Amino acid sequence: MGSIGVESFQTTFAVPLHCDSCVESVTKVLNEVDGVHKIEAALKDQTVLVEGTAPPSAVVAAIESTGRDAILRGSGKSNGAGVCILETHAPAIRDPVRGLARMVQVGENKTLVDLTLKGVSSGTYYATVRETGDISQGAASTGGVWEAIKRAVGFESEQEPARGMFGTITVGKDGRGSTFLDRPVAIWELIGRGMVVSKSAHAGLQKNDPDTLVGVIARSAGVWDNDKVVCSCSGKTVWQERKEQQAQGML
Repeated sequence: MGSIGVESFQTTFAVPLHCDSCVESVTKVLNEVDGVHKIEAALKDQTVLVEGTAPPSAVVAAIESTGRDAILRGSGKSNGAGVCILETHAPAIRDPVRGLARMVQVGENKTLVDLTLKGVSSGTYYATVRETGDISQGAASTGGVWEAIKRAVGFESEQEPARGMFGTITVGKDGRGSTFLDRPVAIWELIGRGMVVSKSAHAGLQKNDPDTLVGVIARSAGVWDNDKVVCSCSGKTVWQERKEQQAQGML
């Protein structure tokens, strides 16, 4: 996956590091990831900071290839990161979570979107941000695509590219897909809006089928904002929380 034109940003991950050998192993595999420019692994804190242009999903995949888990703890600056858990609203689905969008703002009007899908049928999917965050009825209640504005051209009008048209993602036969999108928007504009990922690009024709995913964009921790290892509410470690999330189908 190329990173041409993408500005460098920092991301932190919680990684179970038990000794110097663990640090060496993780550092070695990350050095082979395209777009990774700097790596700082802290044995004491069990964290890994990565700076560069590589998608967070690529960093997670590299760390997992060493047999270790990796949890995204923060990305970008304070108030400059977002996340959206994408679920199907189709009935009788055991594991509804089928996608995750990680977002980090790297410029005044520039946000990177790291989108991953799993457990859906193969094909091309359209990622759109919607006018509202009402997902009570799935994609149908999220409204139109964000800022789909018409402009006058002579005596006629034509549709400008909507700001909410984020791009496409290709899913293979294994039911997995990932893409790294670069959009001219700020994080604060996205918070609270709905995101829909579907095989249909038409906002008004989407139904709650297993391959139509929807979620609400929420703020995520900045790179230095979240260093917890134990949750103050549940008393569980991040690894215990991770296992529970994975059991629910989360990426």
